[in-house]
Amino acid sequence: MRRPNKPKKQRSFRGGSNKKKDAQKNSKPKEELPTEDMRLNKYIAHCGICSRRKADEHIKAGKVKVNSEVVLEPGHRVQAKDKVYFEGKPVRPERNKVYVLLNKPKNYITTVSDDRGRKTVMDLVQHKIKERIFPVGRLDRATVGLLLLTNDGDLAKKLSHPSHEVKKVYHVVLNKEVSTEHIDAIRKGFDLEDGAVQVDSVGHIDGAGLEEVGIEIHIGRNRIVRRIFEHFGYEVKKLDRVYYAGLTKKDLPRGWFRHLTKREVIMLKHFT
Repeated sequence: MRRPNKPKKQRSFRGGSNKKKDAQKNSKPKEELPTEDMRLNKYIAHCGICSRRKADEHIKAGKVKVNSEVVLEPGHRVQAKDKVYFEGKPVRPERNKVYVLLNKPKNYITTVSDDRGRKTVMDLVQHKIKERIFPVGRLDRATVGLLLLTNDGDLAKKLSHPSHEVKKVYHVVLNKEVSTEHIDAIRKGFDLEDGAVQVDSVGHIDGAGLEEVGIEIHIGRNRIVRRIFEHFGYEVKKLDRVYYAGLTKKDLPRGWFRHLTKREVIMLKHFT
C-alpha cells in the first residue's frame, strides 16, 4: 500500500512556543458572522469552545447561561442583544476563522482541557493562536499524527459526521508480522461487538516489514483501528494518522502545526 501524495511545503510552527508574532502574521481577514437568531449550540461552536455536538452536551449539563439564566435547550435562539456565558465567562463568536493542522505527538489528550491535569493538544498551540479553537474529532493519547483544530463549528460538524465519509489513512506498526490471510479478512469485512466493520483499503506498506500495515477508513468509531487488529490477535505498537480529509503531514514534524492554505480550506468545505 503506497502512502498518498503530499502537498508542497507550508510554513509550520513548533508547538508550545511562547512567541506570538508568527500567529499574528498568519491571522486571516475578519469574517462577519451573524449572531442574531442563532441556535445556542451553533453560537457556542462559533465561539471556538467546541464542536456543535459537544456544545449540546455542555448546554444540557447546565454550563451555559443566556442573560444570567441557565438554558438547557441546545435549540434555544440567541438574539443579538443577548449575553451568553460559558462556565461563568462571557463568550462571543470568533469573527476570524482559523484552521490549524497539527502533527500530534504521543501522550497528549485530544481535548480542550483535562480535569486530571494531563497534557492536551491545546498546550501545543495556545501560545501562538490567539483565537479559541478546538480539535475536530479525536486521536487517543497513544496515537500520533494529523489533527485538525479550528473555530469553524459548521465545518467541524460536517467533518465529524459519518454521512460525509471523511477519508483517513493510518500507518500501523504491529507486534508481529501480519499474515496475508488476515489482511484479506480485514479487506473483506467482518463484525465487531458494536457492528460491522468495512475498511476502504488495507495492505502491507511498500518497502517496510510485514508487521507494518497501511489502512484507509472513513468510519470513526472509538479506537476502531486498534480494535480491528486486536480482533485478529495483534497488538498495535504504533498508530500514526498520515492522511486526513485530503491533508497530509508533509514537512510537518511531530509536535509542530501550520495554518491551512486558502486552497486547503476551500477543498475541505467543498469536500464536505
